[in-house]
Amino acid sequence: MSDPEIRRETGTTRGRYVLEQDGAEAELTYSIVAPDHIIADHTGVPHAFRGQGIAAKLVARLVSDAQAEGVKITSRCSYVTAQARRHPEWADVFTG
Repeated sequence: MSDPEIRRETGTTRGRYVLEQDGAEAELTYSIVAPDHIIADHTGVPHAFRGQGIAAKLVARLVSDAQAEGVKITSRCSYVTAQARRHPEWADVFTG
């Protein structure tokens, strides 16, 4: 069985990564500060998704896109901050 697809939605000032499964939705939201700087605001995962690593997959996709696009991330989300600490190889995209 393949992993569910993570969809990226981007507006003028906000964006989010979304994973839909069985009618439920997990998301990681962010604010766009500048073309090369975003603030990760919130990660929300429905109870039914817990324990499946969904939130970690959302963060990994955020980081992968940021690295590919030369974007810096400031985290205001405790989960994103915890993941950044667990992955020193992501230090190139995270700011203070």
